[in-house]
Amino acid sequence: MKSKAVLMRVLRVLLLLLALGFCAYSLISQWDDTVRAFGQMSWLTLVGAFATGVAGLFVWMLGWRTYLTGLGSPLPVRTMFRISNISQLGKYVPGKVWALVTQIEMTREHQVPRMRSFSSTMLAVATSTACGLAVAAVTLPLTSESARDQYWWLFLLAPVVLAALHPKIVTWCLDTALKLARRPPMEHPVSLGVTLVAVAWTMLGWALFGVHLWLLCEAVGGDGAGLPFQAAGAYALAFVFGLLVFIAPGGIGAREAALVMVLGPVLPAGAPIVVAIASRVILTLADLAGAGVAFLMGRGKPAVPDGPVQEEPEQFTSTST
Repeated sequence: MKSKAVLMRVLRVLLLLLALGFCAYSLISQWDDTVRAFGQMSWLTLVGAFATGVAGLFVWMLGWRTYLTGLGSPLPVRTMFRISNISQLGKYVPGKVWALVTQIEMTREHQVPRMRSFSSTMLAVATSTACGLAVAAVTLPLTSESARDQYWWLFLLAPVVLAALHPKIVTWCLDTALKLARRPPMEHPVSLGVTLVAVAWTMLGWALFGVHLWLLCEAVGGDGAGLPFQAAGAYALAFVFGLLVFIAPGGIGAREAALVMVLGPVLPAGAPIVVAIASRVILTLADLAGAGVAFLMGRGKPAVPDGPVQEEPEQFTSTST
């Protein structure tokens, strides 16, 4: 067991080094474009966009913590902050699965069963995607004709996915998946109250990311009463597109393309790509800053579970790593 724990920590360090390498490459490859983009914006705008981006990431972490608590594994905010910020660097490695793997192993150190960690993460991802589609569906048809004409089918998914977040549907889906994997059902089904709190945190996060993009749009000449709604919808749609592109690390490329498409009609020529690049770099720096703070915080004292920790078959570990 001790050798296995050492091996997992070594693999985690290697994964994080790989993620940092991809982050560095992403920043360096866009250096000239980033300098030009930042040159068009004031430091006040950049600081504001960075602060709202950091706040959005923190709020989303609270949404994930709500689900994990509802499933029976309450962890302190400090512990969740560290796990979330370190593991999220894995999203910069192609494949998107590495953030999940790191997250599961880090929560395991705090006595959280792997399947419980997996379930809470899937719930958080489903909630952010559903709420993002809802935000885009509400804002973009009112402000962007091109988005409405081109991606109307995506907007139709919003009420369906939101309805699918009902605890009875979620519990049935997760229990069915666990049954197919020959694993026991969830011992702590998520409640409606927990779901509503998690949705509230997620929607607050979307609002903060909308402000993040709105500040950048305004700095490059965007104006009008509908700009904040356009920015919120553009970022929400771009996030969903980035999530659907499984191979691209952090949704790079797909997210920028969606932002340029939606923002094109409301910003001066050439400005949408400036906003897309600035947003990407700022949020990458926010991820790196969060991970840096998390590393400095240290691991902390492992949480003590309310009851016995479920020992899980090695089959899950081997298929996850």
